[in-house]
Amino acid sequence: MSTGYMQLLRTRHAARLLAGTLLGRLPNATAALAIVLFTRAEGGSYTLAGILSAVYGVGTAVGQPLLGRAVDLWGQPRVMLPAAILSGLGMALYAAVGLEPLPVAYAAMVIAGVFTPPLEGGLRALWPSVVGRGEKVHAAYALDAVAQELMFALGPLFLTLLVGAWSEAAALLVINAAGVLGALSVVISGPSRRWRSEPREAHWLGALRSKGLLVLLGTFFFVGLALGSIAVAAVAYGTEEHNDAAASYLLSALGFGALIGGLTYGARQWAGRAEKRLLLLIGCLAVGYLPLALTPGVAAMTVLAAVSGVFLAPALACSFVVVDRVAPTGTVTEAFSWLVTTFGVGAAVGTGVAGPAVETGGAPGGFLVAGAGGIAALAVLLAAVPVLMRPVGTAGPGVLPENDRIGAVEPGFTTGHQA
Repeated sequence: MSTGYMQLLRTRHAARLLAGTLLGRLPNATAALAIVLFTRAEGGSYTLAGILSAVYGVGTAVGQPLLGRAVDLWGQPRVMLPAAILSGLGMALYAAVGLEPLPVAYAAMVIAGVFTPPLEGGLRALWPSVVGRGEKVHAAYALDAVAQELMFALGPLFLTLLVGAWSEAAALLVINAAGVLGALSVVISGPSRRWRSEPREAHWLGALRSKGLLVLLGTFFFVGLALGSIAVAAVAYGTEEHNDAAASYLLSALGFGALIGGLTYGARQWAGRAEKRLLLLIGCLAVGYLPLALTPGVAAMTVLAAVSGVFLAPALACSFVVVDRVAPTGTVTEAFSWLVTTFGVGAAVGTGVAGPAVETGGAPGGFLVAGAGGIAALAVLLAAVPVLMRPVGTAGPGVLPENDRIGAVEPGFTTGHQA
């Protein structure tokens, strides 16, 4: 796999697009922790921090499909750069006004969330024109995923360093300025300026007419809920342990665990139905979240966080294969956007629920929300196995046949957070 990664990086535009997308997504990758830290520094409660983070998450979830459709209509540069600037200005407004007046803080979160540019979906749309199709596209997804795991692992540490060197407000400004620069690097590139969306059949439901996709959306809503609650619970755990860096340790360990799992999963090809494998991976993911509620010492808790993340990247990677199978013809980009949206809504709900859970039950209460989210994700998947295992092309009357662009053997690849 490493040899294939190096070959891809030597492809013209590949390294620049990957680096620009990762830098552009840094604000989104650190937003949950950054909002909680800044809100607490301003004297706000965990409940308020969770609500503000949830507002940002819901805004992102709403904005992604809308901005994605705008990109399809008008191209990447006209949409992504203005969106990145507006999102950055929203966070700058929050850093400037703090919690007073509170309605302005809420408005800032809405602006920052809704205008988060759809860089991840945009990069996936660009890969075929940059590296070609077939095996190289799957290898590009793998490279993208491994790099994203590093970003999600190192992002919280970078944020903590900025807070320690300056302040929570300065960290918000620096992170979001970097996001604008990343988006700028992507949209002025040749592939981004030349890219145009392929025509697709108009349908008011679009990708949502696939029952298989709806099953995946329900499953990963609860996976997102689990992850969103962990961000709030981790900060509460650090406070209880009188260790300000503990939250970044846990979130970084979660990211490194996902990186290890993703590299292992992507090191081989997988035969058989991806749907069956997804069921097993979600089950392992659910089991991995439960021990976090034990909240042992920082060292042991960091190990538990890493273990809980091991099955995250493989589960997401496998879900991408299933999405590619079940999305109606011409709606694959939209289907991925809905996955991002649902994941984001779940994470936002998780942060909102974890706040009151922490207020009443401390850090263990917050981590119990994560465990419940994992179990709920598994329950959805188990309940809908007949729908998900339906052969391709049997979507039912009035629904276009689903696609199978993966084939009998699935090239191993991994993916990162937020889909």
